[in-house]
Amino acid sequence: MNFPKMKIGSKLKKRLIWVILPLFIASCTAVVYPQFPSNPSTQTTTVGGVELFAVDEKFRNQWTNELETQFQQRSKAIIQAFANPQQYGNTFQENEKRSYPNAMFDFLAGNRERAIVYLQQEDAQSKDHAHTNGIDYYFSFTLKGQIRKYFLFGSFLDPAYRQKMYDGAKQWTQEDPLTRPHPIYGNGDGTGEDWSIKRRGLWVDGRNTDNLRAMRETSVYLMAEETGNEATRQRYKQKLQRYVWALYNIGMGEWDSEVYHGHTFAPYLNLYDFAKDPEVKQLAKSALDWLSSAAAIKYYRGGWGGPVKRDYGGGNTVLSSDAARTFWLYFGDTPLSNPRPTLDTLYMITSTYRPPLAVVAVAQKKFNKPVEVFSTKPLYENWKPGNDQKPGYYETQFFGQTYQMGSLAGTFADGDVAPFKLLAYNSVKGVDFFVANTGNTRLRPGKNNGDQIGQYRNILIWLRPADQPFYFQLPKSAKIEVQENIWFIQLEKTWLAIYPINLNYEGTVTIEDQKYQEIYSSQQTLKASPKASIYSGFALEVGENETHGSYEIFKQNIQQKQRLNITALAKGKVSLEATTKQQLDFTYNQLNLLPMLRRDGKEYKRAYDLYKSMSLDGSPISLGWKKGKLKVKTEEYTFESFYQK
Repeated sequence: MNFPKMKIGSKLKKRLIWVILPLFIASCTAVVYPQFPSNPSTQTTTVGGVELFAVDEKFRNQWTNELETQFQQRSKAIIQAFANPQQYGNTFQENEKRSYPNAMFDFLAGNRERAIVYLQQEDAQSKDHAHTNGIDYYFSFTLKGQIRKYFLFGSFLDPAYRQKMYDGAKQWTQEDPLTRPHPIYGNGDGTGEDWSIKRRGLWVDGRNTDNLRAMRETSVYLMAEETGNEATRQRYKQKLQRYVWALYNIGMGEWDSEVYHGHTFAPYLNLYDFAKDPEVKQLAKSALDWLSSAAAIKYYRGGWGGPVKRDYGGGNTVLSSDAARTFWLYFGDTPLSNPRPTLDTLYMITSTYRPPLAVVAVAQKKFNKPVEVFSTKPLYENWKPGNDQKPGYYETQFFGQTYQMGSLAGTFADGDVAPFKLLAYNSVKGVDFFVANTGNTRLRPGKNNGDQIGQYRNILIWLRPADQPFYFQLPKSAKIEVQENIWFIQLEKTWLAIYPINLNYEGTVTIEDQKYQEIYSSQQTLKASPKASIYSGFALEVGENETHGSYEIFKQNIQQKQRLNITALAKGKVSLEATTKQQLDFTYNQLNLLPMLRRDGKEYKRAYDLYKSMSLDGSPISLGWKKGKLKVKTEEYTFESFYQK
């Protein structure tokens, strides 16, 4: 058994071990180095007149008064944003993912009677749910809301209705609902909509994305615990243990998704708030600590950086991605208010969980910079046999003083992966985005077949067969110059030098999709088409005042020496020397999509670590492959958490 390192006396340590020993059996541990004498969040026990579930202090992360005040201010603004809607929505299939949070927000805003009437109305598919008393315990998104409705708002429900929910849940968890044929639809006939009961059958939604699985497994556990179905509770406790083990040892299959990260986070808030078993409550906290740490790495001033899995291409501006608009509630640090808070913030607002102080500091980039951080991501369905043997992707993230740039390498193409993004400081908006991809004017992401990317701190090379154009997204406010076939881009405090490799610059293109025109009204998309050659692509160097002094000096340093070497391009070899002296040698890999790299003349060997910082003290984050020990370190705070079987 492992215990966390704690900066306390040996006598006190012995006493604490015997007090907390039961929590660590078959579970995980977490510790914050104390920075403040009390946790201000314990002073607020109600939201909108709803008393929040009390969580023992040992399961809490301490916060400062300042952070808590900011959190409460943002919470009030969100509640008001959702107050008095014309309608909540409906209960057909999984539409409760919107309608239930809408009603609960309206309840918090003071419209209690209207909200409760809706939350207790008969489900649109009650006949399909007759075996669970007409209560929809099927769809994962519905389950997330049902759990908070039952436990948090239960005292406001009609006692008969709450009993109906209880009785239905007792039937639902009498056996594992994932293995029981549905009374009407059996195991499903494979036809119809992907999420329909007719298609998939069973007693519960069986889809296995990280977010849907989290909703199902936390909900079944909580209702089995509530109704005394011990065999099912134990089975789902094991499922939850396996998932949290994966987070701490091989990573998350639906990693860093700009759409779905908050959807996984919210159901673990349910588990944290309502689980009675202290081991499971600790398990929930460990999951939330890990998920908020992953979010902190990608969050920057209201932007969500890359690379990311399951990116739909609509989140490449400030507070446009679901994940950024969700974690903004915790992290803030934006000059703009949140234009569209997400429904997942309901679960944050009505929970006493707060991320560790070190995690918030990472999100606000309060750590020593510049620093390069390597990370790996698992294959999507990481629970399948063999998928835990090695990573599926290798990520490089570089944090400058005014920007963060991330890129991805991997052995295969993956259409919903955004392989590269750069976020640069903007005093008015928060950040500017620089995004690139191949083959799509809408900049819908994709680690496309043929794309290979190599990065070394602030320089990058992207090469592919010369068969598709490149598209680049930039803010309209960016100053663009082309000098000696180098594209210079001046952002507020960050500067880019792009070396085209067998590309013809064609200027701006129009985004045809009306939805994306609105999202990217302040952005421009540039197109560059390949010349007749074997390979095409670009090399990139990023500068800022701290490295060059001024934009003009940056340009001069780029131009005074031939820094890009493409003499062996026909063999797939490209070299780039940075003005900051580091050298990146890139060789296109003919066997798979993982390029061969040399850094400063030495072969670059990719490590398996989930997070590996190149700083001397391991800041801001470290987590070894199958080591299970997460460490988050900033200038002021240190946090550690680990999970081992």
